[in-house]
Amino acid sequence: MEALDFFKFDNSYARLPEHFYARLPPTAVSAPRLIRLNEQLASELGLDAKRLSSPAGVQFLAGNCVAPGSEPIAMAYAGHQFGGFVPQLGDGRAILLGEIIDSSGVRRDIQLKGAGPTPYSRRGDGRAAMGPVLREYIVSEAMAALGIPTTRSLAAVATGETVLREYIVSEAMAALGIPTTRSLAAVATGETVLRERALPGAVLTRVASSHIRVGTFEYFAAQGDVDATRRLADYVIARHYPECRDAPNPYRALLDAVIARQASLVAQWLLVGFIHGVMNTDNTSIAGETIDYGPCAFMDGFNPAMVYSSIDERGRYAYGNQPRIAQWNLARLAEALLPLLDVDKSAAVVQGQAAIDGFTPQFEAAYLTGMRRKLGLMQAKAEDLSLAQDLLALMARNAADFTLTFRGLNDGSARGQFGDAAGFDQWAARWRERLSQESGDERARGAAMAASNPWLIPRNHLVEEAIAAAVDAQDFSPFETLVSVLAAPYDEQPGFSRYGEPPKPEQIVHQTFCGT
Repeated sequence: MEALDFFKFDNSYARLPEHFYARLPPTAVSAPRLIRLNEQLASELGLDAKRLSSPAGVQFLAGNCVAPGSEPIAMAYAGHQFGGFVPQLGDGRAILLGEIIDSSGVRRDIQLKGAGPTPYSRRGDGRAAMGPVLREYIVSEAMAALGIPTTRSLAAVATGETVLREYIVSEAMAALGIPTTRSLAAVATGETVLRERALPGAVLTRVASSHIRVGTFEYFAAQGDVDATRRLADYVIARHYPECRDAPNPYRALLDAVIARQASLVAQWLLVGFIHGVMNTDNTSIAGETIDYGPCAFMDGFNPAMVYSSIDERGRYAYGNQPRIAQWNLARLAEALLPLLDVDKSAAVVQGQAAIDGFTPQFEAAYLTGMRRKLGLMQAKAEDLSLAQDLLALMARNAADFTLTFRGLNDGSARGQFGDAAGFDQWAARWRERLSQESGDERARGAAMAASNPWLIPRNHLVEEAIAAAVDAQDFSPFETLVSVLAAPYDEQPGFSRYGEPPKPEQIVHQTFCGT
């Protein structure tokens, strides 16, 4: 087999103490086949796409061989899942192959999801179904094209094997502490007692600035291991926040920096109508990237209480709750860092609380700045927030399409989203009056609005359509087309108008499902 020595691994996390992870190779699959290689991302990473899509490259992307320099590990972490603390989670179906330095000099993780069982798998088989793999590929790459920090998808590979959906989902629900039937075993009996459906398997190659999470800090803090917490914090500072190293209190500076990135990230989610769906602390990236696309979705009709995730029965992670939950998650990070913030516990709590209190004003500033851009307002005025809030309230009452309303402000089509046309007209008169106070060229303002309001998002019905075609008929053309058009979300693309249209009533997706 051709040596895949073009991966110039430079692994730093694997040099941390052994209790930070478990060393093990991916589990081989029977008949790997490349579904898609992200050639643009491969180029950014300094990789040879042609060699990576070769038979030897596909073997590597499937986990059937380990490239020279790779040090495969499953990372340990804990997490609050739907508010309940789980002291040990870890990579149950993902294996970090190693790190490379990309063409811009940035260190990036290369990870396989669906790579087989690890010591953290509990009762799972460590595999991933094709549907969730394709969903993450589509949505993460769409998020990147929207300009929002995110993990990326380098490749999707079919394994030639099947996974048992009911077994996986029921055991995942049990691990989350959600009442569920349990799967004692998965046995081939010739009957359908233990499975809802056997699904084709796949492996996703995920790229991230790192896979360190709030839950990684919680893992060591829960054990009272201050030395490991310090080692991890020093590592994160060196890798992600080197500017904190020379601060009077580097660990307070680290906490402030993570809070700032998360405040900006969640503001960007809200500005495009994105709902993460599982904002657990183990899904909160220290690097400030969107990570772990499970039952995520982009809203069609605006509703701040919107929930798509089938497991979020109480609406904890609803669209409008996301800023509050982000702050809650960051408070858990602050708690984990308390021993590093000050030797005096009371003083440490004061430091941590002050940092957490800084989240809301940072989020609100980032959100309002983004909302001004969406409304074509380049200069700040005191009334801008109420103008935006009144539009959103009107949108909620009319179930106006989030994406088309904002895009339509630029071309005059927004009014068609409102059954209460008179109500919209009253708001639009205020908006036009506010625009009249702006200086600058109207054409430039229109261009700025078009660059802030996407024409395309990964509509849920189109994502499901692409997944169904691939899983049920092995037809990947809808997937390929969707990925292609979403690569330019701010450009109106002739011939692809249906990708910018909202779903018909019979196409509306009411629930999305976790791919655990």
